[in-house]
Amino acid sequence: QVQLVESGGGLVQPGGSLRLSCAASGITVSINRMDWYRQAPGKQRELVASIGSSGSTNYAESVKGRFTISRDNAKNMVYLQMNSLKPEDTAVYYCSAVPYYGVWGRGTQVTVSS
Repeated sequence: QVQLVESGGGLVQPGGSLRLSCAASGITVSINRMDWYRQAPGKQRELVASIGSSGSTNYAESVKGRFTISRDNAKNMVYLQMNSLKPEDTAVYYCSAVPYYGVWGRGTQVTVSS
C-alpha cells in the first residue's frame, strides 16, 4: 500500500515562509515525477509545482519565483519551499508521485493571514 504523508503546513503572515515535506512509503516501483497540488475551499485543485527524476522543475505562474520544489530520491521525499507567501496561497497542499496516480495523502493546511 503506497502512502503519502504531507507535513509542514501552518499559519503564517503575508510575506512569510514555510517548507512543506512529503514522504512516500510502500514504494515498489521507483518514482519518476513528484508534484505538489493545492486546493482552496470552493476552488479546483491546481498543480503548483513538479519535479522530474532528473531534477527538471515546473511551476504554476502564480508561484514562480516564490516557491521551490526539490526532492530526495533516496528517501522518496519531495519538498516545497514557499517564500513571500500571499493570502491567495491559502489552501490544503497535497503531494503526488508518478506512477502512483490517484494516491493522495491527507494534505497539509497552509493559511496565510493578513
